[in-house]
Amino acid sequence: MKTVERPRAIAAIAEARSHGDLSENAEYDAAKERQGFVEGRIKEVEGKLANAQIIDPKLLDADGRCVFGATLDLEDQESGARVCYQIVGEDEADIKAGKISINSPIARALIGKFAGDIAEVQAPGGIREYEVIDVRYE
Repeated sequence: MKTVERPRAIAAIAEARSHGDLSENAEYDAAKERQGFVEGRIKEVEGKLANAQIIDPKLLDADGRCVFGATLDLEDQESGARVCYQIVGEDEADIKAGKISINSPIARALIGKFAGDIAEVQAPGGIREYEVIDVRYE
């Protein structure tokens, strides 16, 4: 963002300024809007990086509880389907890779549970129940 997008936004503003009257210059307005977006995104990423912590799940000592970083084997009580999820931060979440956000409804319902516990999750289709089969820190 800093080395490519910021200079590109500045160049676009300079190009738009060269076209004359700024009061009716849609190209200039779009370039300024893009620059605002780029600067906002840079601040957002810098803020996240400044507050980031590296958590190694292997070093967790949660006595078998579902916590941030844990990998969970779950069984849907209605269908019997089994799934495996790791609870991660918002930016790492990728459901296809089995990584769910700590802020997701399912993760919030699972936090603090142990193997054998049932978690009730408010899903769009109604309440779903999952049994925690196993909790691993890997």
